[in-house]
Amino acid sequence: MPGVLVAVLFLGAVAAVATMTGAPYIMFPELAALSYGVFLRPNGEWARSPLLLAMTPVATAILGVLVTRTMPYDLLSVSLVIACSMLIIHLLRSPITPSISAGFLPLVLHIDSWWYPGSIAFGTIVLALLSIGYRRALPWLGDSTRSKPITAATIQTAPSNFSWLPAFALFIVVTYVLGYLCDDRMVLFPPLAVIAFQMFAHAKVCPWALRPAIMPLACTLTAAIGVLFVHLLGVGAASVIFSVLVSIAVIRLLRLHMPPALAVALLPQVMHSSPLDFVVGVGVGTLALSLIFMAWKRWKLAVN
Repeated sequence: MPGVLVAVLFLGAVAAVATMTGAPYIMFPELAALSYGVFLRPNGEWARSPLLLAMTPVATAILGVLVTRTMPYDLLSVSLVIACSMLIIHLLRSPITPSISAGFLPLVLHIDSWWYPGSIAFGTIVLALLSIGYRRALPWLGDSTRSKPITAATIQTAPSNFSWLPAFALFIVVTYVLGYLCDDRMVLFPPLAVIAFQMFAHAKVCPWALRPAIMPLACTLTAAIGVLFVHLLGVGAASVIFSVLVSIAVIRLLRLHMPPALAVALLPQVMHSSPLDFVVGVGVGTLALSLIFMAWKRWKLAVN
């Protein structure tokens, strides 16, 4: 599939630039989810919003650095940066929900450099420009994107109601507390906020909301894949390419369209925690999300 090939080559090139320039956050993990979504669905909301694709992650990244420089990592700062990132997305009317992770990453990894938003801007601007060229060069892909399941395209849109917010807030509190008890910030790892947002906001159509029992397995496997290739090949283009390719194969074998799982695979490229803590944290966090989400769904059915 040409979209997958273009996405993988793009990520490899960005990782090479990050290595050559000594700016590791050029290869920020959610770029994997964004590029996969953009090139796999060139007529989707992300690809058709190049300006928002370029600017929304940068806006939340600036917020994340500001919060990191002024507040300690605690439940208040975690809640603030996630809530304000969601507010930015809402005010901009942006479909780029992975921007939540771009805002949350500095707080989790304690990134307080203003080079971080600039690094994010490099990747998102290049991706936006490539998405425009890709759509113009391959207009025939429009027919193939219409043949994709509507559920996979709908998660790129803004939510239509916010009755799910209390359940989402409960998820944030529970996973933060679990991370505190485990002394592992990666229980509430940045892409998990995006995964949860899309599950709750699009509960009826989000592919991993429809299969919540499979979601923890997918994320834990891609986390382990990312750790494995960083261990074998080191940080850089080669490990990025192999991590993404194998992770795509895994989620397809699981028959689960889940771009954020690719972001999980690339977190080892930038994280500071131990590989074992990371994989265990991903497993604990995603399992907690799955259980909270299923309990919320049952409660909704009971009250309705």
